[in-house]
Amino acid sequence: MGHIIPQLNDGTLFINRAYVNGDWIEAKSGEEFEVYDPATGILIGTCPEFSTVDVEKAILAAVEAFSLNRKMLARQRARILHRWYQLIMDNAEDLATLITWENGKPLADARDEVTYAASFLEWFSEEAPRIYGDTIPSIIPEHRIITIKEPVGVCALITPWNFPAAMITRKIAPALAAGCTVILKPPAETPFTANALVELAHRAGVPNGFINIVTAMSNTAHIGKMLTTNPEVHKVSFTGSTNIGKILMEQAASSIKKVSWELGGNAPFIIFDDVENLDAAVDAALTAKFRNSGQTCVCANRIYIQSRQYEKFAKRFSDGVKRFKLGHGFHDGVTHGPLIHKRAVEKVDEQVRDAVAKGATIMIGGKRSIELGPNFYEPTVLTGMTKDMLLASEETFGPVAGLFSFEAEQDVVKLANCAEVGLAGYFFSSSMARVFRVAEALKVGMVGVNTGRISEAASPFGGVKQSGFGREGSKYGIDEYVTTKTITFGGLNPLE
Repeated sequence: MGHIIPQLNDGTLFINRAYVNGDWIEAKSGEEFEVYDPATGILIGTCPEFSTVDVEKAILAAVEAFSLNRKMLARQRARILHRWYQLIMDNAEDLATLITWENGKPLADARDEVTYAASFLEWFSEEAPRIYGDTIPSIIPEHRIITIKEPVGVCALITPWNFPAAMITRKIAPALAAGCTVILKPPAETPFTANALVELAHRAGVPNGFINIVTAMSNTAHIGKMLTTNPEVHKVSFTGSTNIGKILMEQAASSIKKVSWELGGNAPFIIFDDVENLDAAVDAALTAKFRNSGQTCVCANRIYIQSRQYEKFAKRFSDGVKRFKLGHGFHDGVTHGPLIHKRAVEKVDEQVRDAVAKGATIMIGGKRSIELGPNFYEPTVLTGMTKDMLLASEETFGPVAGLFSFEAEQDVVKLANCAEVGLAGYFFSSSMARVFRVAEALKVGMVGVNTGRISEAASPFGGVKQSGFGREGSKYGIDEYVTTKTITFGGLNPLE
């Protein structure tokens, strides 16, 4: 099936337009960009190359629609979001097909992502009617103080390609639940998943202008600057690299916007000697490292094993990687697909070559899989890693696991925290005292203790240091899209 065009059950979900004010439109210039299947290199289709003129139209639509959404009853918003959730679940197979087609991940992983993406709509449909304020005692006897939460306004949402459905719903769901309207800029690599999601939103009854999609490849930087500087946009949420996040943050400062950034990671995964179930630790590390072929921001990037367990762990971990099947995402039995593009492959290969040159040993993998296609790289395990290797300090974003040995808890915590970023961290231990000690010592926003999976709608997602700020998902996720207004009532003289 690698060279066969996938078929959708509902062909109308494949849309090669952008979405503004309830209409699927082309760019005013008529220009388009091309989207390719990363597994085959075959053209999937084209999408409009929006310019700032087109984006201005989308911003205007969002501004005009905001007055409607902010007045809509919270329960009505909740019902619309829940209908959207149900339509996603009803069309899950088509959405998974689109994800695999333009992202490359195996179909089973794409199906999991659709369920994960839908969960944010379900969660925030339930949160929409529960945006509560407070009553606050005043020091002035005739005063009463209350707070209310108000939608921040028009929101620009900029999402990545590695989870082309879930990264969208994780932002749009709380924004709409709070009463905001949005302009979504999906990645040029995966626009068709975004379009299908928003078509389902339209069918669910999301009013015109509440969601607008602006697509582009060449003009992405110009659009990003426009969204971060336009005074009618009051909030920007970005998921992507730390370097791009710094640029957008500097631009957003010009109009003092409310912003939330979810940026790069370099997650440590620590195995302590006292772990009772080493096989469980191996399985969790395999999941945390190789999910989506290592193309996740919470990926285990540096795997530290206490010396007494090192050889045993390395052997079992490598045996686990041997069971992987690399190939096109639509093929039966495939567990890992291609990387998103040639640049990603080159970065991974550079880290492997650097590690080997500095003394690391390749246990398995370690090279491109040219026979499958230019974007395939073998799942790789490296032993004998040291802190002077590129992989120790740079996010890999690919299927390469570097195994480091350590002696003492204090040493590994210091190594784990020796990074400019701090998104996620993981460790396995059977000591309750150590569990609390290390969990509190790791300078990250999220910690997985005796597990390799930490992401779900109920859990706050976000980092510290140069991994960004703000939280997505959970009861905290909606806070990013509201402002707190204080109302003080005077002249309420108490009874004598």
